[in-house]
Amino acid sequence: MPLRSQALKKSRVKEKRAHPRLTAQFRSTFSGGQREGHGKTLDLSDGGCRIETDYPIVPNSSFECRIYAPGLSWPLRIDEAQVRWVQGKTFGLQFVAMQPDERAKLKQVIADLKAG
Repeated sequence: MPLRSQALKKSRVKEKRAHPRLTAQFRSTFSGGQREGHGKTLDLSDGGCRIETDYPIVPNSSFECRIYAPGLSWPLRIDEAQVRWVQGKTFGLQFVAMQPDERAKLKQVIADLKAG
């Protein structure tokens, strides 16, 4: 397919995300079952995040996730996050369950990212 056709096709693809992602560079950890790992949160939204890691990740697996955002005295804790996709060393998490106070902290982190 010619390059121009690919660009046109991509521009017609509808964005599936319900929440816009904001660029971030936060240390993160994740654990679930017998697996535990760490990585770098590359972007963050109200509904999920993208993490880069050297650990092997399986799509549809679930984790508890902690995100170490600056300005927080304790890491942001997501009780359950589900892996939606894996591409190379990055994967996308959808936040499935978190406590209301953690949700409020997430909203503050996102507000801080937007403020820049």
